[in-house]
Amino acid sequence: MRILGIDPGSEKTGYGLIESDGIRHFPIVFGAIRTSPRKPFHERLLQIYAQLMEILANRDINAVAIEGVFHAANVQSALKLGHARGVALLVAAQQGLPVFEYSPLEVKSALVGYGRAEKSQIQLMVQLLLELPDVPTPEDAADALAVAICHSHRTVREIPGRPSGRNRPKRR
Repeated sequence: MRILGIDPGSEKTGYGLIESDGIRHFPIVFGAIRTSPRKPFHERLLQIYAQLMEILANRDINAVAIEGVFHAANVQSALKLGHARGVALLVAAQQGLPVFEYSPLEVKSALVGYGRAEKSQIQLMVQLLLELPDVPTPEDAADALAVAICHSHRTVREIPGRPSGRNRPKRR
């Protein structure tokens, strides 16, 4: 399964495409879309849209996982983040891709097992799980990869025929 993780932001939108069987994960492409704060906001949103469309072009992607909204420093920041998320959701919808949203707490719990993990712990776990020589940069890309890995871990639990939760055999 190929999953595109997106960490939306109006100045930097992180993206990370992985291939995963739910247990092993392989990075395909990752990075961040950087916009200039000097440009009008609508042009920054257009840039995010165009570059996400370019990332999706000619790639076989099965799902898009997007980090959900969390509390922002102020109302203006929250609104701008919401606009960037809306652009990412629009791109996925136009491509007919299923979208899954995960809160920062869910992502941290899925990767580290602790919902209040530090950003550095998440980055290190992403590096380890993807067997990368270094921590992925920029940190927005690492966050996007973390969202994709989180979705992969959630999805493997729901594979038909695979025991999950209470139905999973007990280890002795």
